[in-house]
Amino acid sequence: MMELKIMTDKDLLFFDKEWSSKEQVIESLVDSLYKNGNIDSKEIFLQAVLDREKLSPTGMEAGLAIPHGKSNVVKKAAFAVAKLRTPVSDWESIDPNNQVKLVFLLAIPDTEAGSTHLRLLSELSTRLMNPNYLKRLYAADNTESFLVALDEIEQEKVSATPIGDGPKKKVLAITACAAGIAHTYMAAEALEKAGRELGVEVLVEKQGANGIEDEHLAARIKEADAVIFATDIAPKGMERFNGLPFIRTKVAQPLREAKAMITKVLENPDGTVNVNEEASETKEEKKGFFSELAAAILTGISYMIPVIVSAGLMIGIAKLGAMPFGLVQEINQLEYATHSNQLLVILHHLDKFGGMIFKFMYPVFGAFVAYALANRPGIVSGFIGGAFAAGLHFTFWGVEGGVASGFLGALVLGLTAGYVSKIANEKIKLNKNFQAMKPMLLIPAISVLSVFFMNFYFVDPVFGALNVWLTNVIAAAESSGALFLSSIIAGATAFDLGGPINKAAGAIAIGLAADEIFPLTARVLAIVIPPIGLGLATVIDRYVVGRRVFEADLRVAGNTSLLLGFIAISEGAIPFMLRNPLLTIPLNIMGAILGACTAVILGAVQWYPLPAIWGWPLVENVWAYLIGLAVGAGFIAFSNIFIRYALLKRKERKAVS
Repeated sequence: MMELKIMTDKDLLFFDKEWSSKEQVIESLVDSLYKNGNIDSKEIFLQAVLDREKLSPTGMEAGLAIPHGKSNVVKKAAFAVAKLRTPVSDWESIDPNNQVKLVFLLAIPDTEAGSTHLRLLSELSTRLMNPNYLKRLYAADNTESFLVALDEIEQEKVSATPIGDGPKKKVLAITACAAGIAHTYMAAEALEKAGRELGVEVLVEKQGANGIEDEHLAARIKEADAVIFATDIAPKGMERFNGLPFIRTKVAQPLREAKAMITKVLENPDGTVNVNEEASETKEEKKGFFSELAAAILTGISYMIPVIVSAGLMIGIAKLGAMPFGLVQEINQLEYATHSNQLLVILHHLDKFGGMIFKFMYPVFGAFVAYALANRPGIVSGFIGGAFAAGLHFTFWGVEGGVASGFLGALVLGLTAGYVSKIANEKIKLNKNFQAMKPMLLIPAISVLSVFFMNFYFVDPVFGALNVWLTNVIAAAESSGALFLSSIIAGATAFDLGGPINKAAGAIAIGLAADEIFPLTARVLAIVIPPIGLGLATVIDRYVVGRRVFEADLRVAGNTSLLLGFIAISEGAIPFMLRNPLLTIPLNIMGAILGACTAVILGAVQWYPLPAIWGWPLVENVWAYLIGLAVGAGFIAFSNIFIRYALLKRKERKAVS
């Protein structure tokens, strides 16, 4: 038998506590996990738990609540427990009348999938569904008796009342929650128990922190009568269940309505799973347009971040490796592809490799934006839209001087691909003998053509005209004063972080420097200020305002952005720009202008196109340069933190009211 007591500690068990609110209970238990050495940072883990609270109720019934958080600051899976003297009545629960008296706080690591510790946490979640088990925990009034009660289990006997006549029905289910432990296993247990009571064989596949458990294979699916998807996240492998009646619910719903769900899927399902339509014909409540759009962009960003990281690392390795040879910038030149020194050949190709990976940043973003909206039918056209945004069509068509539409084009074309694919998938109805034509022929043809015409008639002309106009503005500023010209170059450089407007500013700035008319100080500072500033913001936010103001995926992107900023790869900050362009772009521009002008006023001069850290020793009055860098990055960091904090507080006030 698995012993749960090894997952906790006497210092993590609290009895008769006068904690009066959900927040106080959670904060106190998080603090105990931190003091006990189970987590590295109580602030980060507390935020993970609070973020999980927003997704669905962690209050159950019979006085039980199971808050939980998943984070990379959890050293080892564990749980803390509180028995409260006075019940908490405002804890959102699946039972609206639940008065929370017993709280289990689960700490779940990001990794360790399949480990003993995660299996024990899932076992705990399952045991807590047993009323007799829960009763024994309530009866324990001290540490020793509670630890004993944790591992006292017995099989629950149920009587079966079969649904309908004839052979016993078989219902399959998939359960999955965001953290992948508590609700995933409790929902599975609730469905299996309800199935036993109804005389229906219910088999549940858990898609959780341990990976996929009890996977439904072809032979089992062939024998099934229906399938239930009880998930808060997109279930993996829905196409396996093609042809089966189904219902789709939140993961918490089986905890209160398991019997009704089984009856519904057998007698009045939402529809039939179709491998081509990916179960799009469902009666579940639709998301609002803007929340759907935001979720699609978040999905695209999450898949794009690894592309940016891997590209930056390849270029960074190449530049650092070339530094001892004094070839940091020159290593990308063609002569090093066939150099006699094999190390330089490898470094040259690594540098080129990183640049090639960057070309796929927008195609991956566009593909997964479309995927989030339309599932698999949207991937191809979304990828092609991203390729247009990256300017790959100019390369393949031999167009000289073509200006890519960058992140704005990727946004427009990715969303176009997704919505066109989604609408086509929903509206086109074919005889079942011709259904295979829809995903293989009709949807790709319609969506890809839509992306082509959108790019041909709108994206390239509109953003091309915008880029030409900005190029002319920058060129017209050549004869203006130093601060005005610095402001124009810095603002344009920071606008789209390596995009076409950035490149237009770079071309003019480098030309001015080559003719010894105007140095590159503003240009090189504006390249590094946004990624360093945004990366810094994700590191210091909890110290400045006492909490995290960035989502978990942006905190990961922030670490990468900070690193890439020091090696002059501004694309590390693109995820922030895509997530919230109306906030990020103006602050990037203001920070870059402020930092560049500060450095110029103080006398910094940089004539060489070396914005990375190894180019700083070549700056005249480097102290002024570093002050400008600190001013610009600091402005971006603190303004992002305070504005995002204010937005969070306003959102929380609205939620309360």
